[in-house]
Amino acid sequence: MEAFLACDWGTTNLRAWVVAENGAVLRDRNFPLGVGRLQAGEAARRFADEVRPAMEARGLPAILCGMIGSNLGWRAVPYRPCPADLASLAEGLRQADEQAWIVPGLICDGITAAPDVMRGEETQVLGWVAADPARSQGLQVICHPGTHTKWVIVQDGRIVRFVTAMTGELFSVLGRHSILRHEAAADDDEVFLAGVAAAGDGGGLAARLFSARARVVGGGADPAGTPSYLSGLLIGAEAASLPRLVDLPEGATVHVLGDAALCERYRRVLAMAGIFAEVHDGEAAALSGLAALFRSRQP
Repeated sequence: MEAFLACDWGTTNLRAWVVAENGAVLRDRNFPLGVGRLQAGEAARRFADEVRPAMEARGLPAILCGMIGSNLGWRAVPYRPCPADLASLAEGLRQADEQAWIVPGLICDGITAAPDVMRGEETQVLGWVAADPARSQGLQVICHPGTHTKWVIVQDGRIVRFVTAMTGELFSVLGRHSILRHEAAADDDEVFLAGVAAAGDGGGLAARLFSARARVVGGGADPAGTPSYLSGLLIGAEAASLPRLVDLPEGATVHVLGDAALCERYRRVLAMAGIFAEVHDGEAAALSGLAALFRSRQP
């Protein structure tokens, strides 16, 4: 395999790696170039003028996944329908220029009349599956925490359906633009657990959220604990309700994939709900998926 530049280019951040011919990572870096921060038509120029030079990757072929393939990014790449595996994604690859390919997202039936969609998580999930042949057998349930957390059902190596929870975005919006707005504060584990308990069965979330305000103004709680309490409440509500929405089989393991610290927080809350979970490295999964798709691209 020739050396290449791999990128997971999301709404808020761009994560890039230069991968050698033998698969070793030579360089890696984060860029504050999420597509939500770019002007229309700007992605190609900034990729060429900033990302490639910083990564010492001029002239290398590149493969990119994430929101860069949306109508906000470099080139809109159509969603592929579920069920989908890596071969399905490879069929949907589109060239952004002579040296760069963009991975498609996925679409499936949603829990309402609207469909559900993802961009970027499919590469991590299927990269995780590809990293161990045993994972392509039978049923796998993956939770991918983040701004828009994905709960993904994989059957025999194919993503068959998924459900999105806007948990991370709710935390951000409420903390910046509501009566629950707060300054950044150190994590308070005791307050976090109080928030998890306040989530109950996940129902009536709009009513439960107000407790984050009432505990301060009516109960004398320290407002510095609001971020921890809100985090616990939101993750607790998700952990209590999403397994039902994806029909999680009794006794099934949930594989939590992504950032280590956030995944550990999810694992802990799931354990409190009686659900066994294992944490897996999201970066390794993304590289596995991008490398597999790079090998599959067509000139």
